[in-house]
Amino acid sequence: MTATPLDLACSDPRRAYAAALAGLRAARDVEARIVALRAAALAAKELGRLDEGLEFLTEALAAAETAGLAYAAAQVRMNLVGLLAARGDLTGALAAADAAAGVLRDGDADRLAANRACALARAGRPDDALAAVAGALPRLRRGGDPATLAGLLINLGLAQALRGALAEAEASLAEAVAVADRAGLRAPAAMARGNLAFAVSRRGDLPRALRLYAAAEPELTGERLVQCRLDQAETLIAAGLPGEARPLLAAALDEAAARGYGCDVADGLLLLAHAELADGNPERATATAERARAAFAAQERTGWMLVAEHLLLRARWAAGDRSAVFWHTAVATAERLRRGGWAEPAADTRILAARLALHLGRSAGEPPLPRHGSAAVRVAAWHVIALHRSAAGDRRGALAAVRAGLRVADEHAAVFGAGELRARAADMSADLAELGLRLARTGRALLAAEERRRAIARRVTAVRPPADPERAAALTRLRTAAAEHAAATARGEDTVRLGRRLARLEAQVSALVRRSPSGGAPARAAGAADVIEALGSRALIELIRVGDELHAVTVAGGRCRRWALGPYRAVVRDAALVRYAVRRLARLGEDDADLRDAADRTAAWLPAGLWRTVEGRELVIAPTGALHGLPWAVLPGLAGRAFTVVPSATAWVRAATAAPPDGHVVLAAGPGLPHAQAEISGLADVYPEALVLRGSGAGANAVRHALEGASLAHVAAHGEFREDNALFSHLRLADGPLLAHDLEELSAPPHTVVLSACDTGRTGGGDGTLGMVGVLLGLGTATVIASVTPVRDDGARVFMTGLHAGLRAGLTPAQAMARLPRSAGTLGFLCFGAG
Repeated sequence: MTATPLDLACSDPRRAYAAALAGLRAARDVEARIVALRAAALAAKELGRLDEGLEFLTEALAAAETAGLAYAAAQVRMNLVGLLAARGDLTGALAAADAAAGVLRDGDADRLAANRACALARAGRPDDALAAVAGALPRLRRGGDPATLAGLLINLGLAQALRGALAEAEASLAEAVAVADRAGLRAPAAMARGNLAFAVSRRGDLPRALRLYAAAEPELTGERLVQCRLDQAETLIAAGLPGEARPLLAAALDEAAARGYGCDVADGLLLLAHAELADGNPERATATAERARAAFAAQERTGWMLVAEHLLLRARWAAGDRSAVFWHTAVATAERLRRGGWAEPAADTRILAARLALHLGRSAGEPPLPRHGSAAVRVAAWHVIALHRSAAGDRRGALAAVRAGLRVADEHAAVFGAGELRARAADMSADLAELGLRLARTGRALLAAEERRRAIARRVTAVRPPADPERAAALTRLRTAAAEHAAATARGEDTVRLGRRLARLEAQVSALVRRSPSGGAPARAAGAADVIEALGSRALIELIRVGDELHAVTVAGGRCRRWALGPYRAVVRDAALVRYAVRRLARLGEDDADLRDAADRTAAWLPAGLWRTVEGRELVIAPTGALHGLPWAVLPGLAGRAFTVVPSATAWVRAATAAPPDGHVVLAAGPGLPHAQAEISGLADVYPEALVLRGSGAGANAVRHALEGASLAHVAAHGEFREDNALFSHLRLADGPLLAHDLEELSAPPHTVVLSACDTGRTGGGDGTLGMVGVLLGLGTATVIASVTPVRDDGARVFMTGLHAGLRAGLTPAQAMARLPRSAGTLGFLCFGAG
């Protein structure tokens, strides 16, 4: 059967529009003209010409009423529902639906039910939207109208998602996808996938949501595309990426305003306020949320005005308001949200009210145990329960609540294949984790609390994103562009255009990586007993930030002790001076008196009793925050001593128990470093069986493939750490950079890796999880040797020759490094991992 322009309006709007205009010209009676006008209107809406579509429907309605065609007029009103809702005239849309309801029959009645449900959901009345589709859904499931069934299921799923029934929403939208796919309805299928992504995102599976958005977007046009991008922005905000959401929102808002999509403009303003608040700007978020609330009021979307009020309350909290007036407002708003069917904002506002009550010393009763809602809301609810129990003197119950909330955060982070997103997911539970640290009284309890916190950001089982040819191809394109950019820079050419291309390609790689599902699952953080057993004769020093103070926990000889060190920021300031002095010494060879002074001050924060506790033992050091970048070997207590640096005690236990190596040896030299070629040539004599890669043979892909399953890999090359995104840190090889992202492609990571390159040991956050070393340790590499500062070429070769001599003599990497003299250019080299 040939599809009519009305049938094609959603799936192929350009073809439908042309056919409708042809039908208008050929129409011989008023009924044919009305049908053509309806088709032209629906197609115009999909093409982004909303005002033109409304003009077509106004003309069609006038023609039907003049001719006394009541049923045709009702059909026009049915179409008006969607267009008026898009413009933001929800009152007019629902009035049109009411006027048509008593006239339309059968399939038209069902189509009207779908349109009414959409308008009610957009009006902020999700419960009424659910009621609107209740009668039509069973009929459509029995009938033969897949387009209407898919549309109704999409609107049903949207309403369910808005009221917080996420499992039901996902089921409805998955059914819509299946119905549309079976019927070959590409545009409705894309709409269903986009809305499924919205529901999946709110449930917390952000990588799957991003994959669904990517699949849906190419098939969407007009308002559907704007809505898809608004929803993607919400997902980015939830992923902790508000800075990336803002430009997406700005473009979508501009498009919505230009096309007359008033409803989407208001929705976009509310999302922009969320992004501003997540970015730490409650003042700007308040102003934007007020604009959103005013737009909702003008559109008579009273339900959405409540949601805007929820955002305004969150902004007041972030701005520091703790007044009794604020508490009364939060309590009242939570109840209005509950009555309006907004389950998740209501729950979040009740949590906010409970925190205010605790602050004001008012009895609000312990909140109910959180069993539903997003991970963020459940974590926040457990936080309030923990605070309430702590205030009541129930320390044990408070700690149980902290552990429960951190389990929720851990399960949430477990879905992410991208290390960047796992690190950001840990921020969701930062306040709760800090409460757990404050409640810990003993060294053993503090260590356990800190290990639980760190495990959220760092998967403690080997995680590797599944093989993705699209991601691999994007990395190759990025590598080629980076090589072209570097060559043009070296020639002194203008690189603005190449720089923009490089930024676009990096954004593509980031997007593809973020879509990666996790290859692992939450794993138990190591407790003190596990650490004691694994350490044997070694000792652990784990640094822990508790509020503004820095503490340490030592584990040595079966005992776990806690030490108060001093203000965290003061320690970090002294450590930064050490880094500065080492970098200056490496680059300029200046006198190191300043370095000695800075190192002495930094070491002095660790009390003499702590040093006596670990005396005579090899050390495992787990820094925190900015202290991961400290060149630890320059501290007086560590000179000539075997030690290793780790992201956490749990990570060390795993690295120390890695299977012994039985693979090959890889030696690779990057371009532009004379010492690298000599270094690798010298090591080739030490390892005559090694696979040696140099010159044009030392390309990024060749080196990465060679790393698979290696027992030992040594790469000498230029290194660069990226402050803005540690996962774009790289080694410069023959055909371009080998990125930290490239290393995530390894299925069998090398056992021991030596990176003879500048700054490759630096980390970009996530307590040592981001950057080249963090990626390798996360994948299962036992030990990495890398520098947290620049490397002087003239000293690196001698240092590396001595290191490998020690390894060949049977020393561990940490022992081999302890015996080596340090020159100005090798002070930054550290042993990471097992040691």
